[in-house]
This record gives sequence, C-alpha cells and structure tokens, in this order.
Amino acid sequence: MSKLTQTNWDVIIVGGGPAGFFAGIRCAELNSDLNVLIIEKAQQTLGKVLISGGGRCNVTHACFDPAQLISYYPRGGAALRGAFTRFQPEDTIKWFEKHGVRLKTESDGRMFPVTDSSATIADCLRESAKKAGVTVQVGTSLQKVESLSGNGFRLEVRNEAKVLNLQTKKLLLATGSDPTTREIVKSLGHSIEEPVPSLFTFNISDKRLEGLAGVSVEPVTVKMDSLTQRGPLLITHWGLSGPAVLRLSAWGARTLFEKKYRATLQVNWLGDTTFEKALDVLQNHKAWRENGRKKVSTEPAFTQLPARLWIQLASFIGEKNWGDVTKAEIKKLAEELTACQFEITGKGQFKEEFVTCGGVRLDEVNFKTMQSRVVENLFFAGEVLDIDGVTGGFNFQSSWTTGWLAGNALASTDVLNG
Repeated sequence: MSKLTQTNWDVIIVGGGPAGFFAGIRCAELNSDLNVLIIEKAQQTLGKVLISGGGRCNVTHACFDPAQLISYYPRGGAALRGAFTRFQPEDTIKWFEKHGVRLKTESDGRMFPVTDSSATIADCLRESAKKAGVTVQVGTSLQKVESLSGNGFRLEVRNEAKVLNLQTKKLLLATGSDPTTREIVKSLGHSIEEPVPSLFTFNISDKRLEGLAGVSVEPVTVKMDSLTQRGPLLITHWGLSGPAVLRLSAWGARTLFEKKYRATLQVNWLGDTTFEKALDVLQNHKAWRENGRKKVSTEPAFTQLPARLWIQLASFIGEKNWGDVTKAEIKKLAEELTACQFEITGKGQFKEEFVTCGGVRLDEVNFKTMQSRVVENLFFAGEVLDIDGVTGGFNFQSSWTTGWLAGNALASTDVLNG
C-alpha cells in the first residue's frame, strides 16, 4: 500500500464503494485539473460490489421510467424522482458499456454483467478511476472533520496507525451506514435518521414449515399490518425468504424494528385467489365423485402448489379421503391456503444484499448537486443518505445516480468558489 504523502486536495471522497468510485470517476473525467482522492477504511475497495448478487453483482434493474422506478424505494423515492430524470438505469447501462462492460437483463428485470462476475464491475471501476487520475488509498479511516467556514475542510484520518491531517476544498461522504461517519455528520450540523436493518428474512418456527426448506412458491401474497407484497417466496431452515418477504421487510423496516422483529405474517399461498374462490374449488373437488375415495394428502385441489407444501397445509385433516372431509375442515383448509398465519420471531440475514434504512435527512441535501444545504462544499452520495430500495439492483442504482450527480458538482469550479 502506498504512503499518503500529499496533504492538500481539491476533492476528497470518503468511502471506496460504488457511490464513491462513481463520483470520483465522473469528477476526474470532467475536470482533469483537479486532484481527487478516495479514502477507504477497509484493506480493499468495493467490497460490497464483490459479494453482492451471490458474487454476480446485480448492477441495476431494467426499469426506465423514473415515475415507476421510485416505487421500488421504501425511503427516498420522492427525492430521487428528479435525480432519475438526470441519471437512471438506461444511463447506467450506457456508462458501463462505454467503460468496456456489457450488461444483460434477466427475466425478472435484474441486470448483471454478461460475465456473471462481480469482479468485472469492481475491476471496471478501479481501472476507470486509475485512468482518470483518481488517487485511491485503502486502510485509511476518517476520524474528524472540521469545516473551514467556506474555505474547505480539514480532515483527521488514521492510516497505518498514524494520524494524518489532510485539507480539501470539497468533501464527499459516501460511507454507507458507517457509525463513525454518522457522528461526524451530526458534528457538522446535519440531522440523521437513525439506521435500522432493511432487506432481511423472517425467522419463523412453525410445524407447517418443517421439512420444507428449499421449497419455493410463486406467486404468493404476504401481508403484515397494512403492508402487502406479491412475488416468489422461499421456505428456509429458519423461516421464510424470497423476494416477496424481502420487499415486505424493506417497507416494514422501521415498524418491525420498533416491534423487536415480532409480528404476525399472513400468507396467501395461492397469490390473489380469494378465500371464497378457494372454498368453491375445494367444495367442487370434494363433490367430484372420482375423488371421494382418494386421500386429501395425495390428491391436491391446487396442483400449482408443491406437493410437500400441500401435505403440510392439509396435515390437520390426517389420512381422510375427500369424501369424508367435513365442511369445517374444508373451510379451515381454504383459510390455510389463502390466509395462513405465522408468527415472526426475529430477523435473518439476506447475504446477497446488505442494506440499512436511515442516514442523512434528505431535506438537508440538494438533489440536483448532492450538496449539503447546511455546509457549503459538503456532498453526500449512496447509502449514507436516508435512501433504500427493495432487492433487485435498486440500491446500486441509487448509488450510481447520486454518485454521478455528486461527481458533476465536485468537478464544477463554480461550487469550488462557493
């Protein structure tokens, strides 16, 4: 690792993640006269990029209408609407193509590099930064920031056990949910929405799910309080996961945090099928003469459901034939299929995407430039802001967009001169 010898910079970016790199590259490509430094506290940059999407990196999502795109953000959608008119997934695709990386779209709209390797994205960003003349320093953590009243900032950083003082005209914080930076942001006069986890699985211990780990059902409707999501659901060893659950966790992140991750979840295993419709199908299935002597467990009324799931949901009926099932049992089975109740007892981790909600309050940031409305020449990008999206490439997209906008402003001498 190279020594950090230069102390005065035009632009310092704190955070070597997707937003920080995107901002640094954009800034340096627009204005090659500027000295741009990215500092990263870890020993390697872009760690989140490398592990995301199961090592494939879900770069963005094939959604090209800003009005629709913002609906995938439980927090920050309104602030991002204007930002997405300036830089959206279509621009992300073009940017990576221009920098030598082609993306592909999967059936659910998620976009990945054609190589199916997150290293392709990380290498592209690192090479682009190097080519643009951006200096990158790892193993360097921000300790303190002092605003010099419109004349830039003095930073205290720790590098290889040494404390160094740096000075910069402009400062971009792109540090994700780092707690040290949150305290620094507060010390500069900004308000913080306290971060809580978003995008997580549900821990549920229930006999009906025993032996079903790995079973997926699509589409399923899940409800919790006033929140509803529809999509694929995956049964795991510890409870429930899959896109429907992850999206519900994002929209209910603060509520679940306040409830200490204990809540009642309602699952409609039949998607949009109503209780009345399910009851009608079950009654007709029972009335069908050929079914009278067939066991309920081996003769499902809804063949779209995995056989193992049907057996578990109908297990309370035992080994009865359809002809012997009572009206009450038919009614209960319809309820199990369309309004199955589970008690959430905790949260699990979604290993492909680590996201928190919370961060710098959005009304304190100008979303045309990503500049602070509180401190001149201070900028924010990425997850340090109170923005989070559901799973599917949306969190990376908000990082690309806010990073690109910040990069434009960092390159501008107008803002440099205040």
